[in-house]
Amino acid sequence: KIFSTLYSPEPLLRALALLNFRWPSRIQARAIPILLRDPPRNLLGQSQSGTGKTATFVITMLTRIDFTKSFTQGLVLAPTRELARQIMDVIQALGQYMGVKTQFAIPAMFVKGREFDAHIVVGTPGTTLDCVRKGQLDLDHLKMLVVDEADNMLDLQGLGEQCIRIKSKRYAPDCLTMTLEHHELTVAGIKQMYMDCLNAEAKFGVLVQLYHVLTIGSSIIFVHRREDANRIAERMATEGHKISVLHSALENGGVARDKVIDDFRTGHTKVLITTNVLARGIDVSTVSMVVNYDLPMDKDGKIDFPTYLHRIGRTGRFGRIGVSISFVHDTVSWMQLMQVSDHFGVSISKVPTGDVEVGSHFIRCDIFKG
Repeated sequence: KIFSTLYSPEPLLRALALLNFRWPSRIQARAIPILLRDPPRNLLGQSQSGTGKTATFVITMLTRIDFTKSFTQGLVLAPTRELARQIMDVIQALGQYMGVKTQFAIPAMFVKGREFDAHIVVGTPGTTLDCVRKGQLDLDHLKMLVVDEADNMLDLQGLGEQCIRIKSKRYAPDCLTMTLEHHELTVAGIKQMYMDCLNAEAKFGVLVQLYHVLTIGSSIIFVHRREDANRIAERMATEGHKISVLHSALENGGVARDKVIDDFRTGHTKVLITTNVLARGIDVSTVSMVVNYDLPMDKDGKIDFPTYLHRIGRTGRFGRIGVSISFVHDTVSWMQLMQVSDHFGVSISKVPTGDVEVGSHFIRCDIFKG
């Protein structure tokens, strides 16, 4: 199929052509025809990272909205402001010939006290709910609600699986589902590797040596705590590296976070150190490598498989080749990495740490092999 067969309006098809969207991805080809049927049906959709889930619901939303009406008909909820801003970029790009009016419901990005009159509102849950409670955001005419990264958002609220099932039956009855088989979860285009460090402190030395000899596009380093992100960034800066840091406790709040991600997206900075705030959904096409300085853990101290998958999914976007490198430094972290390997049924290759030149050559070969 091509997009012109998916019954989208001509102005939207023109924007798709301008953006070189010709052939729908698997999730787009399956989901869009269903989402455009009448009467509308609820849908739970799952797909690998970087396969066009955002465009799937944006195309549907832009097709269903009546642009002659000046009230809110579409609402998108995202777990972070970074993802909300990225979704808005897609809406504005695909809706550029349709006269779509959009507004944010995220901190420091809307006028307090002023009523929303946009066709589509994109927000984070807390701010959006606050706007609804204060009467700024009227949802009486809502045609489409999208909860992006829904599993993560519900998990952040501390909802157990049983509670989630009850809520889904109440608020999304007769929901259609499009989910992946377990073996389909991991991303084939990402070469997964690990480096065995002597101890926890030795990880930093290996990281610095790696970046001294390895020249690639952009990369993201994931750490467990924001204090570690700041500390590693300061130490790498003294080694001459230009580093950006992104986490939820940056000074100046959202404004500072916006500048960090904008600088990284435009290539002003090439290395970004972050916590899990950036693990979900962010698409920066130049990211060739992801480093798990710390493996992701859940609140119970166990390996967090979904977050691992989303982290490495920041590279290898939409079929591109990418590399993920995880640091291990003791028996516990080694066993956790083996759990990842077993869980996803993938082989994770060892990168030599004794000779970083050899190790960097090993990585470069995998990045550029495809």
